[in-house]
Amino acid sequence: MRCGAFFLVVLFVISCGSVKKAAISDDEVIVAFGDSITYGVGATKNNSYPSILSKLLGREVIACGVSGETTKQGLRRLPQVLKKYSPKILLLCLGGNDFLRRHSKESTIANLEAMIKLAQQQNIEVVLIGVPRPSVIISTAAFYPQLATKYSLVYEGNILQKVLAKKSFKSDLIHPNAEGYALIAQSIADVLYSSGLIEQ
Repeated sequence: MRCGAFFLVVLFVISCGSVKKAAISDDEVIVAFGDSITYGVGATKNNSYPSILSKLLGREVIACGVSGETTKQGLRRLPQVLKKYSPKILLLCLGGNDFLRRHSKESTIANLEAMIKLAQQQNIEVVLIGVPRPSVIISTAAFYPQLATKYSLVYEGNILQKVLAKKSFKSDLIHPNAEGYALIAQSIADVLYSSGLIEQ
């Protein structure tokens, strides 16, 4: 019973992103890296989650989302993005297109791990955003919190699951609408503040 309770506490802590980090300075860069959800498909550019997050934080968030991108494609693209922007925080939200195209779980995990390692080798803090698998009952793939634990990442594992499970937050079957993106941005802002990466 105690082991089960301990596991639930650990899972709660991980899903809320409460790994503690040192705050970045006001002039350091945040990059949002991902696929169509990071790009903002389903809403105007001003209503994408990076744009809303920028307003919430009062600092620039550079949007680097490519519609349809898989983790393999993201891994190829990431080095150029890191070289161009030299971010201190990388918001990583990829995997949905791997699920849709039925790529193996092993390859998706390997690609995400490679991106995390690449960023950490450059002293970049990775904030991992859990992505749900398409299903009748939508739930975040289990390997996201596992990766967050393994690499001591700040983690947000609930918000995409919450948004994509509710029709009123979506513009189509797989993309949020403006209201959904606003919820995503607020949840990411919350974990950035609670982790200490951004000072309030």
